[in-house]
Amino acid sequence: MTATDSYLHSLPETARSIAAPRRFTFPFYYRPHPLAVAAAQDLQKQLQQPRSWEHDFGLDEDFTGRQGKMFGVLVVRDPAGELAYLAAYSGKLADSNHLPGFVPPVYDLLDEAGFYRGGEREINAITQKIEELERAPDFRAARHDLERIRREADAELAAEKAAAKQSKAERKQQRSAAVPGASAEELAALEERLAAESIRISYGLKDLTRALRHRVALAESALHVFEAQIEALRDRRKVMSNDLQQRIFREYTFLDARGRVRGLGSLFAATVLGVPPAGAGECAAPKLLQFAYANDLQPIALAEFWWGQAPPSEIRQHGQYYPACRGKCEPILAHMLQGLEVDPNPLLVNPAQGKEMGIVYEDDDLLVVDKPHEFLSVPGKHIQDSVWHRIRQRYPMATGPLVVHRLDMSTSGLLLVTKRKEVHKLIQRQFFRRSVEKRYLALVEGPVVDDQGTIDLPLRGDLIDRPRQIVCDQHGKAARTHWAVRQRNADSTLVDLWPLTGRTHQLRVHCAHPGGLGAPIVGDDLYGNPAERLYLHAAWISFVHPTTKERVEFTSQLPFPTDR
Repeated sequence: MTATDSYLHSLPETARSIAAPRRFTFPFYYRPHPLAVAAAQDLQKQLQQPRSWEHDFGLDEDFTGRQGKMFGVLVVRDPAGELAYLAAYSGKLADSNHLPGFVPPVYDLLDEAGFYRGGEREINAITQKIEELERAPDFRAARHDLERIRREADAELAAEKAAAKQSKAERKQQRSAAVPGASAEELAALEERLAAESIRISYGLKDLTRALRHRVALAESALHVFEAQIEALRDRRKVMSNDLQQRIFREYTFLDARGRVRGLGSLFAATVLGVPPAGAGECAAPKLLQFAYANDLQPIALAEFWWGQAPPSEIRQHGQYYPACRGKCEPILAHMLQGLEVDPNPLLVNPAQGKEMGIVYEDDDLLVVDKPHEFLSVPGKHIQDSVWHRIRQRYPMATGPLVVHRLDMSTSGLLLVTKRKEVHKLIQRQFFRRSVEKRYLALVEGPVVDDQGTIDLPLRGDLIDRPRQIVCDQHGKAARTHWAVRQRNADSTLVDLWPLTGRTHQLRVHCAHPGGLGAPIVGDDLYGNPAERLYLHAAWISFVHPTTKERVEFTSQLPFPTDR
């Protein structure tokens, strides 16, 4: 028995007739290979069985508040040429990095004998010392004395200033009340006396100010003795934390297929933030590849799936396959896949190749385009072919941004395009004022209970997994959608959607999220289940024509069946 035997799982009998893929899975956009599906289904059966460790994944009503977990399977070929699979979970599970049958982490931050836990204990000891000093009676007394002395000094100085002001007013009154017939000698004597009194009060105020400042300075000096100790400890803790983090970045290393090693810090040095995000390297895919490389196992196919209840802000479907997250995993996997023959990136293939966009309406000012699904509205990072690009080719003399609004690449339907910059501004103003009306048709999975309603779920981008959007009450932008059921089927529902705002993926998230319809759009590979297309269509648009000033409206026939 080898060290890897406890981690290698036999593929089910049904998978033995499946041929291995020629290339490894492209992890950021894929449909899992049948071998990986078979492995995942086998793991899911195990997750449904009683276990020595207990974690409900939020599937049992008795375990409220628990959330699901991302799991991964990696089909591998061992040195003898036999196929098997490895299993992993992202992050911790049941407060453990080591559970039976799952590969270990790349670096175990929970290892009590490891440098991280040792460094963490040293930092925690300093934190404890800081807290002890902050709770010390002498420190609290010194702080209290300083606050009291400052209050007393402020009050005493304010009283002295008030007395000086009153004295000044009295001197002024004495000058005014001087006998008109007084001699010059008498007036000079009065002025000399009043001036001497003013000088005496002024010097007295200055002397008092110096004395009060000295008293406060003594109290500040007494408190500074304690604060200097605390600040020195905080500085030391900061240096130790930074040193510990840098050591993690250096020693938390990853292999590629050729045996080359790179540290976590160097992998993220060229990213926007320049440092790894929290949890980088703890996802299932890096764990699986690292274990395979370290144990002479050849990676064949990968799949990751969500198991259990979704987090409140995210949309995850129980049992659904998902690509690796880009924020945490892209720099790591870009290195780890070096030396493997990997499937080409589907996102580099032009999805609009061979497709034609229809023209529903055209005049000297604008066009209403009927955009096919899987067709970009504007050029992407790698693909230029788009509505904008084709309009620019067709009308080379057109000015301005051309495209007034956008549809997701996967969404079909009506898109408004202008030929002149001035017209673009006029229609864009209608969008800003929300006077442009749009209606979409969507076929969603399963039944929808109510007949109509309004969805208010604020949205923002998922910072570690773009282009996904998440619901966020704190930082999300307001997003509102009216909806109404149009047709009910046995396994799906056709709904009308009226977006009142235009957030990225708004309709997709509002349909899929439990706080919305709780029914993902059919074919939604981000928030639901993939199909031959996304069943979302921009079917109707209405706006005021910028030249005729009349309200116009246009419709597009639904390009997919309504009873799927």
